[in-house]
Amino acid sequence: MTNVDMWFDPKCPWAWIASRWLLEVERVRDVQVRFHVLSLAVLNQGRGVEPWYREWLDSAWGPARVATAVEQKFGAEEVLAVYTALGNRIHLEKQPLGRELYVAALTEAGLPAELANAADSTELDDVMLAGNRAGLEPVGEDLGTPAIRVTMPDGSVNAFFGPVVSPTPRGEAAGQLWDGVLLVAGTPGFFELKRARTSPLS
Repeated sequence: MTNVDMWFDPKCPWAWIASRWLLEVERVRDVQVRFHVLSLAVLNQGRGVEPWYREWLDSAWGPARVATAVEQKFGAEEVLAVYTALGNRIHLEKQPLGRELYVAALTEAGLPAELANAADSTELDDVMLAGNRAGLEPVGEDLGTPAIRVTMPDGSVNAFFGPVVSPTPRGEAAGQLWDGVLLVAGTPGFFELKRARTSPLS
């Protein structure tokens, strides 16, 4: 069994697609995935960014705090359920962020609705900072989400940012992308493979 840890920001569309890809990979490869929060709002706190991105980040605190509250209270096992419920509303249904969305997502995931209170609290911000460090330490502090760490059956570790892909590969196509990503990311001295995005996010 290959263990995979993925760090996500609930509001990041690329992390959302990567997470759905990894769930497809679980179906066609011998892997087990755990999900953790990596807050882009925390990552970019105090940094000079474009005004539109600052506005985007300001609204990203709430869902990241809610997901972190779930991970703190119930462990990584419950994070996928709340991430899926949040992600469907944020990315597919385009619902406005706010308490109503958080409560609905928590309820769907079978989790206490009062965890929505975390959205407006700074109590877990230090926990999110620690989560960011855990997710980024293997791949580099200048990156973001999705961040993925792969622990192979022999104990060796492979970590990378990405993939940035759209739409979500399904079935064996997901498995083939997984095989390829592991191959290139596992090559000593390999750092980057990139091209311009020529199709819309979907």
